[in-house]
Amino acid sequence: MADDVPRMLAGRYEVGELIGRGGMAEVHIGRDNRLSRTVAIKMLRADLARDPSFHARFRREAQSAASLNHPGIVSVYDTGEETFTSPNGAEVHAPFIIMEYVEGHTVRDLLRDGSALPIDEAVEITAGILAALEYSHHAGIVHRDIKPANVMLTPAGAVKVMDFGIARAMADSAATMTQAHAVVGTAQYLSPEQARGEVVDARSDLYSTGCLLYELLTGRPPFIGDSAVAVAYQHVSEEAQPPSAHAPDVPEALDRIVMKALVKDREQRYSNAAEFRSDLEAAEHNGVVGAPALGALAAGAAGGPGGPATQVFGGGSTAVAAPTTRREVQEGAEPERRSNRALLWVLALIGIAAAIGIAFLLMNRETEPPPPTTVSVPDLTGLDEAGVNTALTAAELQADFQEPAADPTIPAGTTVSWTPETGTEVQVDSIVEVTLSAGPDVRTIPDVEGMSQDRARETLSGADFTNIRTSTENDPSHAADEAIRTEPAANQDVAPDTEITIILGTGNVNLPDLTGQTLEEAQQILTDLNLTAVITFRDDAGPVDVVLTQNRTDLIPIRSQVEIVISQAEPTPEPTPEPTTVAVPDLTGLDEAGVNTALTAAELQADFQEPVTDPTIPAGTTVSWTPETGTEVQVDSTVEVTLSAGVSG
Repeated sequence: MADDVPRMLAGRYEVGELIGRGGMAEVHIGRDNRLSRTVAIKMLRADLARDPSFHARFRREAQSAASLNHPGIVSVYDTGEETFTSPNGAEVHAPFIIMEYVEGHTVRDLLRDGSALPIDEAVEITAGILAALEYSHHAGIVHRDIKPANVMLTPAGAVKVMDFGIARAMADSAATMTQAHAVVGTAQYLSPEQARGEVVDARSDLYSTGCLLYELLTGRPPFIGDSAVAVAYQHVSEEAQPPSAHAPDVPEALDRIVMKALVKDREQRYSNAAEFRSDLEAAEHNGVVGAPALGALAAGAAGGPGGPATQVFGGGSTAVAAPTTRREVQEGAEPERRSNRALLWVLALIGIAAAIGIAFLLMNRETEPPPPTTVSVPDLTGLDEAGVNTALTAAELQADFQEPAADPTIPAGTTVSWTPETGTEVQVDSIVEVTLSAGPDVRTIPDVEGMSQDRARETLSGADFTNIRTSTENDPSHAADEAIRTEPAANQDVAPDTEITIILGTGNVNLPDLTGQTLEEAQQILTDLNLTAVITFRDDAGPVDVVLTQNRTDLIPIRSQVEIVISQAEPTPEPTPEPTTVAVPDLTGLDEAGVNTALTAAELQADFQEPVTDPTIPAGTTVSWTPETGTEVQVDSTVEVTLSAGVSG
């Protein structure tokens, strides 16, 4: 039967039973027929295959994980793309990743019942995660989503970190958002900088690992709230209680290690995974731990000194009774029998692996895949872009910000609307389209001073103003029909339908009565009105130097002449002095400069003629001048001077 033919990818990979499903992808057990080995096949969900943003995220996972080769990281063997036809007949390209198949279970499975793990196992699992992160960070990759569901435990006890779906190269870590502008991560394990949408680096992974260790030790994450949004805000603004507040048997040194990993200021956290792991190993072997004492953490965050190094499991200290939620391996067992407990775990995991094997043998049997995980769209009322990102990330959704919309009632930069609406159930990792307010719809009034009426109207219309009026005003500095100003004034921001009045010049001014003004006052008034004074004087018995009459008043064109009569006797003409005469000096043997100096000193001027050839007189010196030396001439008269051109060549 056709239904019995297994589905194949790239002519090589046989797709088997569905073994996992997430918000973005489905994971099947599979077989590589070329190399005869079992693999895990991760495929982008069919309903997301047409979305470019999910394609990009899926490819990023493949690229990030494929560049890493470490026993603590799930290996990527191959990638490809499958083409299929959608129900509406469109051709869809769906990418897939061929990965190492890991038998075992996730840390989330261990914590599902809310019980804490034995302390040594919690430390061992965390050390394994840190070893993988140490390698990943050294290779320049930040995971950005460390959580219990992304850590596998094999039957042999090995720790495997997986799902690099939102990982980034450190060189690109400044891009803390996806293409849809969504802060990435999972709310209960989100670092403060991720919740704020800031640059993410390796220390963000260490914070998330600290959250995971906290849960392993206590059976609960460091922050719990009514909603994912509340949890995200706690990561940013609240301090976690030490693990021992929930599990009294947690040693003081582990309290210190966890709390150092959870410091809000990443500069005060462990600087790298190796340093974090070194403290854990010291704790496990009763060594010296470098994390500061709890009381010194706050001082350390503020730049104060750290607490002294301490031994961990405190050989001489009084033991504290373990909480009832701590998972026990065997009732009444002695600590030295932990190896029996580990054996039981191995046997249990082998049983799980056997069940998976049976499922593989029955993979042709039709089974109903688990329903997709859905979440409710949170209320985004009044949030700005950062708040939207935090709220949607906490709800495991992504934001796609649309073009801002004008709204006079909602502050600029805060939410106007979003789709789907609050309370709508959508699949995890769905995109919510969010529109922020651009504030009131306003335009800036352009400056139209000096423009003609028509040009001013065109300019205002071009700025989207529709309600334009005109008015006139007598102004000495503006001609008729020339714009003086607008009301409201230029450069103000107003709504497009605001009435804009263009004030136009009439070309006229109101000339006041100048009678009785002094000549200086009258001239200033006329100058200010862009008018010209024509002054005549007349003898008068009254005060002198004041305006007696003027030839026009009231409204007159700018740049006009105004005749004014001033009360002042006309001055008596001074007698013309007799013209002063001087004698032409002797210019013999002088060059041009000497001639100019001599004639200037005598208050006369030189007019040099065309030089003449004269073999007896050096070139450039005087040959003759008219009038001759000693002649009496009027001051400022001109003396014609001829210089020698020397011997003709």
